[in-house]
Amino acid sequence: MWSWFLLRALVGLSIVTVLFLSQRFWYRALWRVTGHWGRTTLRVGVRVLYLAGLLLIVVSIADSIRQDHGRLLPNQSPVTTFAGLWFLSALCGYLAIKFVHGIEWLWHRFRKPVPKDAPRLPAHRIDLEDIVPDPSRRTFFRTASVVAGAAPFLGVMYGFGAERLRYELHRIEIPLNNLPAELDGMQIVQISDIHLSAYMTRESVRRAVDMANDVGADLAVVTGDLITGMHDSMWDCVEEVRQLRAPLGVYGCNGNHEIYARAEDLAERLYRQAGMKLLRRENAIINYKGGQLNLIGVDYQRERSPSGRKQQMLANLEPLVRRDMPNILLSHNPNTFNRAAELGIELSLAGHTHGGQVQVEILDVSLSPARFITDYIAGLYHRPLLMPDQPKRMGETIKLMPNAPNGLAALYVNRGLGTVGAPVRLGAPPEITHIVLRRV
Repeated sequence: MWSWFLLRALVGLSIVTVLFLSQRFWYRALWRVTGHWGRTTLRVGVRVLYLAGLLLIVVSIADSIRQDHGRLLPNQSPVTTFAGLWFLSALCGYLAIKFVHGIEWLWHRFRKPVPKDAPRLPAHRIDLEDIVPDPSRRTFFRTASVVAGAAPFLGVMYGFGAERLRYELHRIEIPLNNLPAELDGMQIVQISDIHLSAYMTRESVRRAVDMANDVGADLAVVTGDLITGMHDSMWDCVEEVRQLRAPLGVYGCNGNHEIYARAEDLAERLYRQAGMKLLRRENAIINYKGGQLNLIGVDYQRERSPSGRKQQMLANLEPLVRRDMPNILLSHNPNTFNRAAELGIELSLAGHTHGGQVQVEILDVSLSPARFITDYIAGLYHRPLLMPDQPKRMGETIKLMPNAPNGLAALYVNRGLGTVGAPVRLGAPPEITHIVLRRV
C-alpha cells in the first residue's frame, strides 16, 4: 500500500517538476530575447505582460480546482482555455527542444571527441560554438531547435481550432456469439466522454446528438463523463443528451468525472426525469423483433481502492449476467474488459481514453498517452469468452485467440467527444460510433 502511495507521489512530483522546468525555460528565453531590445519601455512592458499572463493562468487553474462555488472567474472564461493551451504548448515545446539538444550532445560526444589536453570550461561557459565548431552544423542545430520549439505551438493551435471540432461518425459491424437471428442487424449508436465544460459548449453537444440521431439506430447509449468537474452543469448536458432518439430507449452509465464532481446520484435523477435510464450495477432487458439482449451498466470501476489496494473490478456482477441471451456491458473504464470476458459478457462498450487525445504515428508505431493507463486505447478488441484473465508482462501480447472454445468477447472503445486538461485533439478526433450487431 505504501509503495502505491509513494509511486503516485513520485509521478505527481515528476509532472510538477517538468512543468516548472518548462515554464522556467520559456521565462529565461523571453528574458534573453528582450535583453537585446533597445527601448527600455518595450522591453519592460513585454516582460511585465508575460508575468501578468502567467499569474492569471495560475489563478485560473487554482480557481478551477476549488471545491466551493464561489469562483473568481466564470465557467466559460477564455483564460481557462488559454491556460490549458499554453501549458501543453510550453511543455511539448520544451521537451522537443531538449530532445534536439540531446541529439546535439550525442553528435558532439561520438563524432568529435574532445582532446585529452583540451582545457575544461565550466558548464555555464560552454557555448554552442564550443560544441559544434562547423558553422553549417551549428546553423542546422539552431534551426532544428527553433522548428522543434515552434511545432508544438502550431500543432496545439490546430488541435484546438480544427481537429477538436471535427466529429467523425464511425460505423462498425461487430459479430457476437449467442446472438439470436432476430437481433442480427440491430443498430446501436454510442457517444461518450462529452465533458461539458469551458471547452465543450451545449451547441457542440447538440451537433453531436444531431449526428447520432441521423444514424437512425435502434438503441442509444452514453458511456460516462457527461461533465468534467463540479462547476460544470450536469443539467445542461442532460438537456442536450435527452434529444437522442432511439426506439428502444437511451441508456447510460457513470464515468470517473461524475465521481470527481460528486454527481453520480444527480446524473441518475436527471436521466430519469428526462425519460432515460442510467444503469448503476443493474440491467435492462431489451426486446427487438422477438429477440432479447441483456444490457448491463455499472458506475466507473476503480482498479484500486482509495487506500491503494488493488481490487477486482465488476465484483459481484455475476447475478446480472444472463446465459440465455447475449449481454452488453456499459462500463466507462475499458480495463473492465478482461473481467467482463471472463464473466461471459459478449460485448463491452467503453470510453474514458479519448483515444489518447493526442496520438502520433512514428514508423507505423502509434504513440499515445493512453498507453500508460490501458491496453485498450480506441477501437475494437477481442478476448476469449469465459476464460480466466491471464497475467502478462508489460508489453506482452495475449495469444489466446486460437484457444477460445466458447468464442470471443468484444470490446469497443469510443474516442469520446470532449477533452480534459488542454482543449486539444491530434490524431484522435471526436467520435460518434454506429454499431451494427451481427450473428456469428
